[in-house]
Amino acid sequence: MAKKGKLNTSQRKNLRLKENEHIENLIAKVEEYDPSLSKAKFFKDLPISAQTLKGLNESAFIQLTGIQRDSIPVSLKGHDVLGAARTGSGKTLAFLIPVLEKLYREKWTAFDGLGALIISPTRELAMQIYEVLIKIGRHTSFSAGLVIGGKDVKFESERISKINILIGTPGRVLQHLDQAVGLSTSNLQMLVLDEADRCLDMGFKKTLDAIVSNLPASRQTLLFSATQSNSLADLARLSLTDYKSVGTLEMADDNQANSSATPETLQQSHIIVALPDKLDILFSFIKTHLKAKLIVFLSSSKQVHFVYETFRKMQPGISLMHLHGRQKQKARTETLDKFNRAQHVCLFATDVVARGIDFPAVNWVIQVDCPEDVDTYIHRVGRTGRYGKKGKSLIMLTPQEQEGFLNRLKSRNIEPEKLTIKQSKKKSIKPQLQSLLFKDPELKYLAQKAFISYVRSIYIQKDKEVFHFEELPTEDFARSLGLPGAPKIKIKGMKAIERAKTIKNTSRSLLSLSKANNDGDLEEKSKPVRTKYDKMFERKNQTVLSEHYLNVTKGELEDAEDDFITIKRKNHALVEEELPELTLPTSRRGQKKALSKKASLSSKGNATKILFDDEGNSHPVYELEGEEEFHKMGSAEAQKEKFLNKESEIMTRVDTDDKLVAKEKKQEKKRKRLEAMRREMEAAYDEDVSDEEAVAYLGTGELSDDMEENENQRPVRKRARYESASEGSDDEKVDNNVVELEEPQTLEDLESLTAKLIQG
Repeated sequence: MAKKGKLNTSQRKNLRLKENEHIENLIAKVEEYDPSLSKAKFFKDLPISAQTLKGLNESAFIQLTGIQRDSIPVSLKGHDVLGAARTGSGKTLAFLIPVLEKLYREKWTAFDGLGALIISPTRELAMQIYEVLIKIGRHTSFSAGLVIGGKDVKFESERISKINILIGTPGRVLQHLDQAVGLSTSNLQMLVLDEADRCLDMGFKKTLDAIVSNLPASRQTLLFSATQSNSLADLARLSLTDYKSVGTLEMADDNQANSSATPETLQQSHIIVALPDKLDILFSFIKTHLKAKLIVFLSSSKQVHFVYETFRKMQPGISLMHLHGRQKQKARTETLDKFNRAQHVCLFATDVVARGIDFPAVNWVIQVDCPEDVDTYIHRVGRTGRYGKKGKSLIMLTPQEQEGFLNRLKSRNIEPEKLTIKQSKKKSIKPQLQSLLFKDPELKYLAQKAFISYVRSIYIQKDKEVFHFEELPTEDFARSLGLPGAPKIKIKGMKAIERAKTIKNTSRSLLSLSKANNDGDLEEKSKPVRTKYDKMFERKNQTVLSEHYLNVTKGELEDAEDDFITIKRKNHALVEEELPELTLPTSRRGQKKALSKKASLSSKGNATKILFDDEGNSHPVYELEGEEEFHKMGSAEAQKEKFLNKESEIMTRVDTDDKLVAKEKKQEKKRKRLEAMRREMEAAYDEDVSDEEAVAYLGTGELSDDMEENENQRPVRKRARYESASEGSDDEKVDNNVVELEEPQTLEDLESLTAKLIQG
């Protein structure tokens, strides 16, 4: 409640009495309200507080939807609720309004601790719930907090003790319940599970059981989803024994039972495509829908990454984004924000955004890979056609998946229209993908991982009537991704896959704590501690293809028999008597001598070098013959004479070779000198012949200077010819009809020269 100025004691007392009276009247209205008699159309018709109603009006929430009209009155009366409704029908407000009203009627304050806990299976959905809560609860005095993976745990732990309404994902909520000192759930009033069927499945089963074990049994529980789980075992785990079902098919009338779980404004269609042609169809579809907002669902994060990177390089003409669970939280949040604000964009995503996320104005939802069940299909197509708006969806089914999955959809009153592909609009991108993978090894690695992840996803599917693992065209599918062939795949057992899925949805901190507290992990504790040096020596080549290449070629290396080069270890015999003593001397002088290189050389001599021959035997660098071997080769004089004769022959042969080389060098020097003389004589002869030819000189730019230089440079015979010419004036000299004039400097000089030439 906002305070306008400071109030005295009597004013505060009167204000408190009025608020208590308002709360009592509100409780009476809730008890008297009968939804069967009065069908409310607007939020103002419900028995809710003025603060909540004001927040709804300012957030433009005026009219009630079906699930809100049916579930809110039941929740306000304090009943447990099991609610199911179509996607985009406003389930978020259906549980947030009862949460605010419950705490308001209980006069909840900051000193009462945690009053409501809201759990969401994904981080994006938890953030969306938090944003809606902030909007509609802006006029209340409750504190709200958001705890999700990827955020600072220490920052959250310091403030979580002051939170009244906590929103989070299962792993992070359980981590704070185990570690946060000030977080107490003993006074919890409400537990809400959004997308309850996903929270109750195998991935979050143990985590959710651990959370519920810390909560009081007297709480009120609300479960909401577009596809609800009615398993008695799941409901008993949450202490739901006396609950009201709202919006489920069992509670619906005949007309609603005949309708599907998808929005009526959604236009659904399907096409039959062979697995190797899916990327061609997807690229062609994007090229023909550049003015639309698209969401493309694929089965794994590796496929999303590969398709995004390759399509981004081929530039279809529209903005591309990708979103999957392996991204950092900051990148996921930024992608969501950009996609919400964009008008024409294509988002490649996994099922991490298939549930509950309210994307504005999505035109198309394309499902490239078949979903694991009908519930997943309903959640995917629910990203478009929300709140009565029009939307379209398209699912690509292979011929093997067609019959089985369409029958599953028909059993839920969902019959997508069959479309045909115009061959003129279809474009094959297989050559472009092959070229990209050939140029970029990282893209090739992504393609291999995408192939493996898809094949594994088909293998682990439970519905074998829809997914036929044995009929997969692996070679053609690999070539459609740009790969030369299908990579080798190591398929794990189902138990290992289930364990990996459980670990994936568990917080790392909780996982380490559970390992430490588990008595059965004694073998793990007994293992030696691996230091950073152990890890350093275990490290392999860090290039992008090294690890994958080793995994692929491991079997080939083990099966190789005829190796071109093999290395065999040779065991050398060691004589213990010849080995040096490794014990440290006891005396200080002995220790100093052992540690000093100079002192050790004085007694042991220099270290000797050893060479190894081709057989692996060791030999010293300078090896001396024994005395017996020396005498076997004859007397010393005979060996001396033999050695001298041998050396004399070698010296004679070398001397002869040296003389030949010297003679050749001398002849080459003489030949070069004669060649130089010949070139000089040819140059002098060419100069005499060219005397009668015209010669051009480069001057200084002044005619007088050039004339003087030319006279000094010309031969004598040319100069004699000019001397025999008759002398004239300084202005002109005439010889053999040749007129020499000064260069005209002005216009008058040029006119005078022209007149002279005309008269002459």
